[in-house]
Amino acid sequence: MMNAAAPMIGLMAGSLALTTATSGAQACPIQLAVYGEAKSGAEIDFTPTGSSATITNTFRMILDNNVVLDGIVMWTDGVSRPHGSLMYKCPTGDVTGDELAACTVWEGVVYSADDKGNIALLPAEGTEAPKSLIFPDLGASLQMSAAYGPDGFSKVPWDVFLLKGCQE
Repeated sequence: MMNAAAPMIGLMAGSLALTTATSGAQACPIQLAVYGEAKSGAEIDFTPTGSSATITNTFRMILDNNVVLDGIVMWTDGVSRPHGSLMYKCPTGDVTGDELAACTVWEGVVYSADDKGNIALLPAEGTEAPKSLIFPDLGASLQMSAAYGPDGFSKVPWDVFLLKGCQE
């Protein structure tokens, strides 16, 4: 005859094991997340944005040959979407729209995905970093940019970057 308490003890032991296994892994906030793209070795490092009224996320994309692209995300008006921009060697200071357009190498909506493949929009700072980021048509845009070629990077990244760590 089976002990009636056995299933309950098994359930409690399973819950305890799950709690113990997941409590050691701490969530990484998006503003400290580091992502990588395996094919090219490209990396994305997010940094805290600060008190900007319009910029919701700030990051750097590091490509081969030490090429660094500066990235920002601003949410659009109307149909809200996280609109990302990657810039290469932009002038500093009071920049005109034409100067900014000339140094922008990629623009688009930044998507995220969890480990089950559920697609969402890039979250704002203060939320947990998603498992992966999707930059639609990133590779094609970068290959046509001034950052690519003999004086720039040579390994074109794919559009998907996977979470690989959290900055201290």
